[in-house]
Amino acid sequence: MSTATTVESAQHFWSEEPSKLPDRRRIRAHIGGLHCSLCTGTIEKALGKRPGVDKVSVSLTHEQALIEYDPRVARPEDLLQILKDIGYTVSDPRKVQPFEEQERALVRERGRFLTALAASIAAMGLAGYPVSSLWFWLCVFSIASLVVFAFVVLRSWGMRTAFAGSALLAAFGAGVYYLQLQGAFGAATPWLAGALAVFLIFGVGWHILRMGAAALRRGILNQHVLVEFGGMAGLAGGIVGLAWRPPGFPTTAFFSVAVMVITYHIFSEWLSLIVKTRSSQAVKKLLDLQPDVARVVRDGKEVEVPFDDVRVGDLVRIRPGERVPVDGVVESGESDVDESLVTGEPKLIGKHAGTQTISGSLNGHGTLLVRVSVVGDESFLRQVIRSVEDARALKPGLLHLVDRVLRVYTPLVLLTAAAATLFWLLVPMIGGGSPDLQRAMFAGLSVLVMGYPCAVGISAPLSIVRGAGEGAERGVLMRTGEAFQALRRVQRVVFDKTGTLTEGRPALRAIVPVAVTEEELLTLTGAAEAGSEHPLARTVVEEASNRGIALLEVEGFQAVAGKGVRARLRNKKLLVGSPSFLASEGVNLAPQQGRITELEAQGLTVIAAAREGELLGLLALGDALRPDAAATVRRLQAMGIRTSMITGDNELAARHFARAAGIEEVHARILPAEKAALIRKLQEKERVAMVGDGINDAPALMQAEVGIAFGSGADIAIESADVIILNKRVGAVIDAYEISRYSYGKMVQNVVLAFTFNGIGIPAAATGLVYPIWGMVAMAASVTSIFINSLWGRGSYFFEAIKGVGQPEQLPSKDMVESGPLANIELVVPNMVCEGCAEKISAALSALPGVREVRPKVSQKHIYVQYEPGRVQKEQIKETVVKTGFTAVEA
Repeated sequence: MSTATTVESAQHFWSEEPSKLPDRRRIRAHIGGLHCSLCTGTIEKALGKRPGVDKVSVSLTHEQALIEYDPRVARPEDLLQILKDIGYTVSDPRKVQPFEEQERALVRERGRFLTALAASIAAMGLAGYPVSSLWFWLCVFSIASLVVFAFVVLRSWGMRTAFAGSALLAAFGAGVYYLQLQGAFGAATPWLAGALAVFLIFGVGWHILRMGAAALRRGILNQHVLVEFGGMAGLAGGIVGLAWRPPGFPTTAFFSVAVMVITYHIFSEWLSLIVKTRSSQAVKKLLDLQPDVARVVRDGKEVEVPFDDVRVGDLVRIRPGERVPVDGVVESGESDVDESLVTGEPKLIGKHAGTQTISGSLNGHGTLLVRVSVVGDESFLRQVIRSVEDARALKPGLLHLVDRVLRVYTPLVLLTAAAATLFWLLVPMIGGGSPDLQRAMFAGLSVLVMGYPCAVGISAPLSIVRGAGEGAERGVLMRTGEAFQALRRVQRVVFDKTGTLTEGRPALRAIVPVAVTEEELLTLTGAAEAGSEHPLARTVVEEASNRGIALLEVEGFQAVAGKGVRARLRNKKLLVGSPSFLASEGVNLAPQQGRITELEAQGLTVIAAAREGELLGLLALGDALRPDAAATVRRLQAMGIRTSMITGDNELAARHFARAAGIEEVHARILPAEKAALIRKLQEKERVAMVGDGINDAPALMQAEVGIAFGSGADIAIESADVIILNKRVGAVIDAYEISRYSYGKMVQNVVLAFTFNGIGIPAAATGLVYPIWGMVAMAASVTSIFINSLWGRGSYFFEAIKGVGQPEQLPSKDMVESGPLANIELVVPNMVCEGCAEKISAALSALPGVREVRPKVSQKHIYVQYEPGRVQKEQIKETVVKTGFTAVEA
């Protein structure tokens, strides 16, 4: 009975994944509380020791753990309980954490830091030196730096609150310092400082103590262990002073330094959480938030059914502009479907009764009724997701710079503390004297106190905050600090073709007039194609419209499926279609055969037009290289970074675009899982970044050291990436690389600054002559110097990052609210194929009185319009889109 209850409750915080081994299983869980790449090592080491566990892979970027185990030996609930015992939280990876919940966590950590900050100000006042001492002004500086931190944090409540709160804390600190100098606290001074230390270590910072103890119990030396050694050393030193009262012993200072060690660690945790949360929220805003349902037709009625409940044989209706949710066969309806995100081929595929659909593709202008043929693990999307998880498990780990340093630094501090203690115990005995117990203890504790690199904890988050701000200005979103570091070390960049190096949409690329002028050729071709629903025909009509060409009305229009059209204009017969179609109709194409072959060799689709059997000319349609693609490749190569292309498209098209971009290494006709395998092969010799946007790119994006996705791409590609490009520029890859190098440089500077203070302080502390108050001053000085180094000239990045903590999600602007009730309409625009189309429609709609907001999403071919019903009607909105030259259907 108890076992059943445990399993039932445990099902809420993991998902099961198929394993390639028949007698093994995989589970995936979302892990909360990951602060650094040493945390991933902590989890992998803790779980890897368990019987029955074969493989553990933890992703800091996605905050997930993937565990492969033998179900005959280990149970999922027991494995995940280990993570809870260590101090991490575990939740279902399929459930998105709400915005409000994330903000509550940030507010909770902010409150924890402000509480610790007030305690540190009080502790500094209790331990401060008299005015006559040379150390007096350094103590004042330390209190002032803490007050400045408080002001920065309180800014999220407004400037008035920030000034009032920081002034109150300054007065509080000055008051405590003054009373301490006047002897008002008397013998109670060390007891008050001790109470603050106990409150911080066992109260506010209890989670740190618990995680540090759990890590130490498993033989793992991480930052939590070091901070607890520093804090506990301060506490122990203070207790020794209270118990034995040695003359001149800095009891209060020991307690106070323990308070400051915990405070700075809480601050570093809060900063890391802000960085992680903000990037996570930015990614969520890019993802498609449509409900996970399919429209199933049962007994003649349409009902919305969760994807997991769709069964083989169900009829699913897919409306214009919607993602195709299932693999199946079209029962009725006609439409053109964009499968480029799935297959990599930049073609709109005509769908009619009897044709197959692939889940993840995008429906065009028509409605389809599809009978489901495959569900569950055998569906295309599930196979891609499985490949992504395989890649996640095989992705090379990256240890953060700070964590690499701490891996060596932590045991070094512990050994130095032990050595200093033993030195002052044994050396006097060698000289014939007695062990210097007080000095030995003082030296060991002081080394541990001075050894905690408080500034190191904030060095990486501050560098990332600055880099993230600069990235946002250039349209680049870095999801983690690991992405900042890994990208600068990349030796090869692998590009997807369709939608990445190319624009990913058909357009008119070349006009070859033969018997008429270019404009007349486009006029006649557009007139003949105006009645066709074929995607290429609509591209020709759209091009004629964009050039301001008025199309004449034809007679006797007849579409020949898969070949072309016949029509009559002014009693003359027009033929428009493929060269083979015109040849079969008796049109002589021999004089232009060389030109047709040349255009097709470039990966273009050729349309020929003839009148009364005479060839009028050729139109070439197809994908095109992005304007900055070739320049980006050249710059990468100039920096010593090799480039490759990998695509699901055919060899001919791949070679053509690779030559145009300047890429020599090409891999064509590659399936999604094969892309990840190819990346793994390249990783045997060099560090690899993958740039893509499609569903078929997702496994490779996950596998590469750095996955770079376009924000306009498929959701699964965005979720698999480490870096997201928010604009359409391929050149943003270089921007991301430069930001990575600069941010890493700042991080190195910060680490050097941080360890400079510790490097001087630890040897001095080992002499047993250094008082803990010096450690407090060193902490304040190192943190302040790192703040100045990180944010000099760019302080707004940090202020903006923390100012939004606890604020609600973006609400409508004031003028929207004051205008009265607003309405929304969602339009499907099948022929909105590019950002230029979106800008054209947005400009036209924005000019309408009463339209408040227009938000196009090209990847979905949807436009969201917010308007005032009293000033404009939805029919006017739809008519405006149609007058602009586009088709508009209400979703």
